[in-house]
Amino acid sequence: MEPTPDAALWLGGTGDLLHFERLFEHSIGAIVDLAFEELRPSIPRDIIYCRFPLNDGGGNPYGILRLAVETVAALASVPVTTLVCCSAGMSRSPTIAAYAIATRTGESPESVLLRIGEHASLESNQALWNDVTQACQALLRSGT
Repeated sequence: MEPTPDAALWLGGTGDLLHFERLFEHSIGAIVDLAFEELRPSIPRDIIYCRFPLNDGGGNPYGILRLAVETVAALASVPVTTLVCCSAGMSRSPTIAAYAIATRTGESPESVLLRIGEHASLESNQALWNDVTQACQALLRSGT
């Protein structure tokens, strides 16, 4: 698990969901699971759990991509400390987190992703990034 520039958001892989003590140590109150391949883990009852099974490449429905970004942004706005995770935590998680932070701060998603990369390993998938860009254009323009 790695922090993002937004103190309310953490990035991780699905393996992090097996270590409840770490979730509680970092006061994780919500999990947004973006993994497509993995089975749903058993999560403690007092943690909010949202799952958006996203393919790491292109072809995800724009409505689901936008909903994932809006959900992460909304949880961080409450604020609920949120772990955004995918298989390895290096592509889907940072992409969705970058867009969620950008909608809250007005920064460009690209600059947010660069800041995330200062603290976490990234393997951004260009097809996924392009799809999220298309899905979130109106979100970024409106700032909500």
